[in-house]
Amino acid sequence: MTQESNTLLTSLVEGYAFESACLELGAALIDGKPEPTAQVRLPLKMLNRHGLIAGATGTGKTVTLQTMAEQLSVAGVPVFLADVKGDLTGLAQPAEPSDKLTARLAELGHEFTARTNPVEFLSLGGKGEGVPVRASVDAFGPILLARVLELNETQEECLQLIFHYADSNKLPLDDLSDLKAVISFLLSDDGAQALAGLGGVSSSTASVIQRGITIMQTQGLDQFFGQPEFDTADFLQVRDGAGVISILELPSVSSQPMLFSTFLMWLLADLFEDLPEAGDLDKPKLVFFLDEAHLLFKDATKAFTDAIISTVRLIRSKGVGLFFITQSPTDLPDEVLGQLGNRIQHAVRVFTAKDQSALKQIIKTFPSGELDLQEALTQAGVGEAVVTVLGEKGAPTPVAWTKMSSPGSTIGPASPERMAQVRGSSTLAAEYSAAVDRDSAREMLEARAAQPVQAVPEAAPEPRRESAPRQSRPRQEENPMMDMAMDAAKVIGRELIRGFFGNRKRRRR
Repeated sequence: MTQESNTLLTSLVEGYAFESACLELGAALIDGKPEPTAQVRLPLKMLNRHGLIAGATGTGKTVTLQTMAEQLSVAGVPVFLADVKGDLTGLAQPAEPSDKLTARLAELGHEFTARTNPVEFLSLGGKGEGVPVRASVDAFGPILLARVLELNETQEECLQLIFHYADSNKLPLDDLSDLKAVISFLLSDDGAQALAGLGGVSSSTASVIQRGITIMQTQGLDQFFGQPEFDTADFLQVRDGAGVISILELPSVSSQPMLFSTFLMWLLADLFEDLPEAGDLDKPKLVFFLDEAHLLFKDATKAFTDAIISTVRLIRSKGVGLFFITQSPTDLPDEVLGQLGNRIQHAVRVFTAKDQSALKQIIKTFPSGELDLQEALTQAGVGEAVVTVLGEKGAPTPVAWTKMSSPGSTIGPASPERMAQVRGSSTLAAEYSAAVDRDSAREMLEARAAQPVQAVPEAAPEPRRESAPRQSRPRQEENPMMDMAMDAAKVIGRELIRGFFGNRKRRRR
């Protein structure tokens, strides 16, 4: 071993020598071989500083995610992850031992232990075989829904005013039919005065929004909205000391990327609004993996991007750790990247000038040190990654070219028999499986329209009085200061029940 290699080894051994509980990511590669004395680890207490798992397709991101999720579960930390390719169901089934796997782990100084993890399979709106995850339109909120509908900023503002009308008039928006009913009422003769009172909502804009909702319904997307609404507190389950891994099926993400990525953001926003402040914990309450993270920012408005940035910045105080998973760090805004202290970068493939430029940007995101980052990032094999994390004192560790560890569960899909067994033993199925159609805005407006209009009796003329007329007080609506105060109170009231994304803050059951 050369003097340079000895220096690198020493810095890595010292840099990753943590005293607190850690995730064991793998062993550093020195001169192309794994060095068992240089274990690359990530302190549990630093997971709420968030992180990034990046790399080209086929370089091992999914297995890294699975290894981390499994170790978090063992440590008693619940995990949420989205299963885009259907490969993560194997977390529910123990892996079969093999000589190749045993030898690979032995190189790292690790041992193979088959593991069956506690898992809940979920699916959006029941579009799949897991427990249905639904949101009411009311809770989803106007900002997130505007993104799904691909509205411009003016149309989004109008949608916010329509939601405000429903809030103020106690019209629950459970599903898309409820929202359509409210818009139809506002566009009708009976609702003309209410529409005018909202201010800034033209009938043509309301009609555009209504058409967008109708298109969503024809595409079958209305099944994601309704009751019973999923309570994200159910992500925080621990069974027999092990954190439950909630796996959300997203098999059709390529066909509806905007909806799926926005729905993941709603889950995260709901957690943020619901959880109390926790401060720095020895381990997080939950680790939330956001796969295909680049979809969150594609064609996003500034307001939407700012809301994501604020959520990422503030949710760490709630005890939640976030990991963004994408092909390249350049897919994310700098304001988000700057908050991701833990970096696991699998191989970068450089085929074009654009790829070369991206590589230079990626290198700049790592701390400088002994490692040749350009060589490591372009020459890393499958199952290898360039890693730096935040140490126990919050300082970044030396960059380590790492041979990553492997999980004790099955890599790839679980067997149909095992998946059926997990679904059959779900603790959430009884609560969420059956959709509920309660009386909400549509039914309320229909009932109101069905009521006969009663004629108001004409008042008898008042007898003329000879005395001097009384000085009447100005009516409340003619008092501009009172009007301003009432408008302010309405705004404050709305802000108390809606969060960054316009999502309704949960009323605990």
